[in-house]
Amino acid sequence: MFRSPRSSADIKPHCKFITLIVAAAVAVTGFSAAPARADEDIAKVLAGLAVLGIIGAIVKNNRDDDHQQVTRPHRPHRPKPLPPRVARYDLPAQCVRYFPRYSQSRTLMGRGCLRKQYGFEHKLPRACQVTFWNGKRNRVGYRPDCLKNRGYRITRR
Repeated sequence: MFRSPRSSADIKPHCKFITLIVAAAVAVTGFSAAPARADEDIAKVLAGLAVLGIIGAIVKNNRDDDHQQVTRPHRPHRPKPLPPRVARYDLPAQCVRYFPRYSQSRTLMGRGCLRKQYGFEHKLPRACQVTFWNGKRNRVGYRPDCLKNRGYRITRR
């Protein structure tokens, strides 16, 4: 993944301080160098490189920690269910059906579907109830417009 280069404002103050100390240490060791034996020079160079490596690893670790993503579990919003006294006015839309023997252009809410899906079918107004012959037996349904006029809503559940 490509990271954009950081600006000087993005670097934390302690990182700037560590960089300043390392630069000062390198400068001072260059001025105070005196002729010495070769084995002491090699030891000093190796020790300096080790210190620089440790400091570089600390700075890199601090920079890597800055880009960790914070994740939170997704909690979907679930609305509270309606109380029964209100929910009984919501009729399931899947019960609105076309019965060709009743009318060529009007739909009804089937009583069997309402018994299965709704649960309050026995409390629906009798004024909205329609009985019709389907060719084999009498069928019962409810007129949706009449139910709407009496405060019922047809909803998808």
